[in-house]
Parts: sequence; C-alpha cells; structure tokens
Amino acid sequence: MADFNDTNRAIYLQIADEICDRVLQHSLLPDERVPSVREYAATVMVNVNTVNRAYDHLSSLGVLYNKRGLGYFIASDAEERVARRRLDEYLDGGGFDRIFKQWHMLGIDPAYVSTLYSEYIQKHPKQ
Repeated sequence: MADFNDTNRAIYLQIADEICDRVLQHSLLPDERVPSVREYAATVMVNVNTVNRAYDHLSSLGVLYNKRGLGYFIASDAEERVARRRLDEYLDGGGFDRIFKQWHMLGIDPAYVSTLYSEYIQKHPKQ
C-alpha cells in the first residue's frame, strides 16, 4: 500500500509523482503498459477517480498515452519530459538558491560538494 502522507499535495499528484519517479528509475520503460486505473486504485487503496485524474494529468504532460481499449502506456520520451519538468520546477522554486545559501553560510567549499556528489553517484548509480 502506498503512503500518501503529504497532506499539502493532492493524492492524484502524489500518484503522478510516484509514476514519474519510476520512469526516472527505469522501473517503467517507454511503451510499457501501466496498470489499469482499477488495478492501480486497488493496489494503492484509493478511489478509481483519483487514479484516473493522475493518469489524465500524466497524459496532459505527455508522460503517458492511451491506447483505446488497451490502457495507458509510458511515452517514448517520458524520461526526458519528467526530468525537464522536475528541473524546471526545482529551479523555479528556488531549490538551488536555498541550498547555495546554506552552503555559503556554512562555509562549504564547492570542491568539497563536488567530491561528496561524486561519492554519492558512485554509491547510487543511475540504472
């Protein structure tokens, strides 16, 4: 059962985020069928309308496409779309500004951050 614990974000958006995460992690691949709305709703124990809204949202973003009678599938360029959208949201939300401010206040050297990031990538390779 999924844990939709972000009370400030609609459940359908949390479902969409979960699917996008799976696209970025390559556990959902281009042209792969995703569970039907009813299957997914039963799996995460939410209303069918909530999952339908999430799928519609992802379709409007070009992450999913619908083959009438067959279901929803991952778009061929879904990974690029998700990555671009997330980066845009991060930049527009001031994500880097907050991080850079903290690093600057703490006196963290950019070379040290680069080393830490390189170590992280080695421990957590993108699949």
